[in-house]
Amino acid sequence: MEIGPKLPGQRETVLCKLGRTPEAALTEESRAGKDRQPLRPRAGRSAGQGSRVARSPGASPSSCVARPLGTMLLELPILVALGLLQLPPSHGQGCLSKRQLLTAIRQMQKLLSTQEAAQLQAVRNLKKQLTALQSSVHKQATHSNESCPHLAGPANGRRLGKKMTAGHEVHFLCDAGFRLVGSESRQCQDNGSWSGHQPFCKSIDDCASQPCANGGTCVDHVQRYTCLCLRGWTGGDCRSPDPSYWVSLNNSSFSRQPRCAENGQGARQCSCDAGFQMRPGGLCQDVDECQLFQLNHQTRICVHSCINLPGSYRCTCPPGYLLNPDQNTCEDVDECSDHQHNCSRGELCVNVFGGFQCVRPECPRPRHDTSYMKTSAFQCERNPCPVGSRSCRQSANSISFHYLPLQSNRTVPRVLFKMSTTRFLGDSLRFAIAGGRGLAAFTVQRSDRHTGELVMTSPVPGPATLEVELEMSELSRKVLLGKHIFRITVFVSPYEF
Repeated sequence: MEIGPKLPGQRETVLCKLGRTPEAALTEESRAGKDRQPLRPRAGRSAGQGSRVARSPGASPSSCVARPLGTMLLELPILVALGLLQLPPSHGQGCLSKRQLLTAIRQMQKLLSTQEAAQLQAVRNLKKQLTALQSSVHKQATHSNESCPHLAGPANGRRLGKKMTAGHEVHFLCDAGFRLVGSESRQCQDNGSWSGHQPFCKSIDDCASQPCANGGTCVDHVQRYTCLCLRGWTGGDCRSPDPSYWVSLNNSSFSRQPRCAENGQGARQCSCDAGFQMRPGGLCQDVDECQLFQLNHQTRICVHSCINLPGSYRCTCPPGYLLNPDQNTCEDVDECSDHQHNCSRGELCVNVFGGFQCVRPECPRPRHDTSYMKTSAFQCERNPCPVGSRSCRQSANSISFHYLPLQSNRTVPRVLFKMSTTRFLGDSLRFAIAGGRGLAAFTVQRSDRHTGELVMTSPVPGPATLEVELEMSELSRKVLLGKHIFRITVFVSPYEF
């Protein structure tokens, strides 16, 4: 690029700002006029090695010393101004044209962007070096920590935690049927020793509560026990009489000699033990309480079944029940909470009277524009509807699943289920039975403005399984705002208790 004529004093002023004398500038200009080549600094050593900047003839010594980056950035506007002054003027004028000025400004912006990127990269590199240095120091400090001897897990248990260096903890757990004796956690101390004492797992004595009745012997096992029952008794806890044993006994077991004694007048008086009565012939005969009282529903002495014993009787319960301390009534066993069920993975255990049921609540499959997602074990929520999908908006907003245990032949009417909403946006709620199985025994009624009830209107003998689908619709000026479905399953027990 050729350099046009300069204004008087213009070149000298700029060069003086750069620390050079006008004579040196004239010398450089004469050289440039000969070969028309721009001045290029001679290659030198890197700044880190103490390189020096190439200087022009006549330049002052202070202007040729390599300067720090901050000082060079401060002189950047001066260098840019020099570049502007060296641009060729517009034809016939001594000032720059707009195009030349825009070109110069873009060059200056590029130069500033380059300098900024270089500074950011330098900062990033410095951060990486500091991070690497910190990591190295931390590793050295970690390796220098004291380590503790290896700890083994207790027999019939296990240890949690792998690090054996100072400051770290390990924890201990026992297998099912065992309990931990000793420290649950131990910490590696700075002196290389463990805190606390080494624990061990001790078998839980399931016979400590003396679960075997009627003279049975308890044998302890891992997480269970076994009762060795005497003759005439059976069951897991020796609480159930063995009917075959008592029925096979001869009559002498149900009859015995009376207890007799002479009074002061020399007369002999005889009496029978409790549960026996005097029969002709002077023998005490057993009273069959089961025959006398159990057959009448009003006078029955056992809620389930009765076995007559010599001088007494025994009430028994069906599987899934335990005999209460009153020795007459039965109490349901909660197999779900006691983990006595066999429900597979993905199924839920529901306790019912006399047993349990394994259920698997599932959301409806996607249909057209309507789909559901499971928000809890017994709840499904509708996904957002596509714009303009009327069928999706009219489908249920939520579907919930409910499982109710019920004894056989319960008295009626009986309220089994209540439904309401916590967020009421419309002006009315409508309750209805939408479907199910065994609907003749149910009806729906409103208990108040916001609550509906499912009522059983006729007794249901068991065993039976009934299904009812209830619908609660929320309306505003007879326009449907939302719908909720309650799917209720009733498990009726074969027993009345």
